[in-house]
Amino acid sequence: MNATFKFPIMFILFVVSGALASTEHEEKPPNILFIMSDDHAWQAISAYGSNRNVTPNIDRIADEGLVFDRYFVENSICAPSRAAILTGTFSHLHGIPTNAEEFDGTQPTFPAIAREAGYQTALVGKWHLKTEPVGFDYYERLVGQGPYYRPNMVRNGEKVVHDGYTTEVITDLAVDWLEEERDPEKPFVLMVQHKAPHRNWMPGGAHIDDLVDSDLPEPDTLFDDYAGRGTASTMQEMTIRDHLSKADLKLEMPEWMMRMTEEERATWDAAYRPRNEAFEAMDLEGDDLIRWKYQRYAKDYLRCIASVDDSVGVLLDAIDELGLAEDTVVIYTSDQGWYLGEHGWYDKRWMYEESFRTPMMVRWPGVIEPGRRTELLTQNIDLAPTFLEIVGAQSPDRMQGESLVPILTASSDEEVEDIGWRDALYYRYYESNGPHTVPKHQGVRTRRWKLIDFHEIGEVEMYDLENDPDEMRSIADDPEYASVRNRLESLLVELREEYDVPDDD
Repeated sequence: MNATFKFPIMFILFVVSGALASTEHEEKPPNILFIMSDDHAWQAISAYGSNRNVTPNIDRIADEGLVFDRYFVENSICAPSRAAILTGTFSHLHGIPTNAEEFDGTQPTFPAIAREAGYQTALVGKWHLKTEPVGFDYYERLVGQGPYYRPNMVRNGEKVVHDGYTTEVITDLAVDWLEEERDPEKPFVLMVQHKAPHRNWMPGGAHIDDLVDSDLPEPDTLFDDYAGRGTASTMQEMTIRDHLSKADLKLEMPEWMMRMTEEERATWDAAYRPRNEAFEAMDLEGDDLIRWKYQRYAKDYLRCIASVDDSVGVLLDAIDELGLAEDTVVIYTSDQGWYLGEHGWYDKRWMYEESFRTPMMVRWPGVIEPGRRTELLTQNIDLAPTFLEIVGAQSPDRMQGESLVPILTASSDEEVEDIGWRDALYYRYYESNGPHTVPKHQGVRTRRWKLIDFHEIGEVEMYDLENDPDEMRSIADDPEYASVRNRLESLLVELREEYDVPDDD
């Protein structure tokens, strides 16, 4: 089977028309509520089996919809992923291979096309693409990455400042738009994009004392020595052991704390002063110090996620109260995955599973069979064509993703496989000289196998994900797997040709 398979248009129309056969759905085009967090690890969601936290509101989307167990990004870093979601294209086409470039808003994006199709479009929260959002009737974006407290924002081109915790501010703005600004005569696309749980993981007052009296389970690979691979994994600067700052660990006041009110700073001081005094009294070193750093970092990260989960609950309740739930497709995802101590790391960027694989779940009442899960290989380039099919608009030919509607409307993966679905994914990371010094690489992943070409340093790694899911031992140079490597290298060439990847570095 080819790496990707273009669905016959008649089949798609048949599936969608069957799923939307009721008069109610024909008369009311579905709304789209897209909720995206920043750096939310799939292993930090209870619907994905987390052993470290519980996310009841995010889980509600999973329980009432479809969970994607094999959803991945095309480039595991913030701006490229956001551009891929908007455009349905890979980094070399949307023009944002790293966080340094400015997004060209004149290229086709799904919000702009949905707007042309009669939808009201809005965005609230993190944008992170250096140019002003295009294709929205209303937007209120964070300035750059944005702080965790008292965020500066830009509302339709005008600067504003909001008091409060940023996760809650974004949520309130989204609810206000739904209740006060939305045109009830039009279907809508609302993108709610959180800053949390991005570094440096500053909890809000509602969850600042969560997990104080418990120890989180440690990942099995927390003390990974990288011996089973090449040199790439030793070149990074993202270890819990060496690279978390005092501000990350709240051993000194993060710069963003200066934005807090006196009451907010008092809450922080009351929470962290005794914790820091206890740490100083322990006089830790070696593995014990790494374990303490992991606990401090991971707990703050999970506290930020708890506020995001609260936000999801507020948004779901809002569309319930407004009578919109039955006509609204709700998506929860992240801009990429994240290392929550796996391999001794934090951050993202790698094609290894924790940062390549990303959480996503979709609820579509009356269309998606509740409680389903899919293991079909899907990617963030698929979101734009999916949303456009949902709103009844044509995807531009330049979009490289596949609509997920056949997966959403099916009752099983086998139904979709019978008419064809991709059997491999392409990945590319471009930024070796930026933060964390992860070397440039590209690769291919199938259901079972993964090949990573670290072309910048001339090394190749390969993993059997069935027998080595933690990717601890590369088998790229094992003669027993030579035929598998040859097949994956050929597939990599095929995917590069299919996606028109240029032969540059």
